[in-house]
Amino acid sequence: MGAYDAAEHQRREEKTSEVGANAADDDDRTQYDGDVEYDVGDADDLLAQFREIKSR
Repeated sequence: MGAYDAAEHQRREEKTSEVGANAADDDDRTQYDGDVEYDVGDADDLLAQFREIKSR
């Protein structure tokens, strides 16, 4: 399993706290422009299957 001692625990604890402290820096918002297209396809069949599963 490897050596996991107090020093390793401390190293991991510091690494975890660094990630949490820097999380606010990653709060930049990005605006995306574009279109989304999707194919409904077998929506009626899927809805019928959902209703059947839900009624069980």
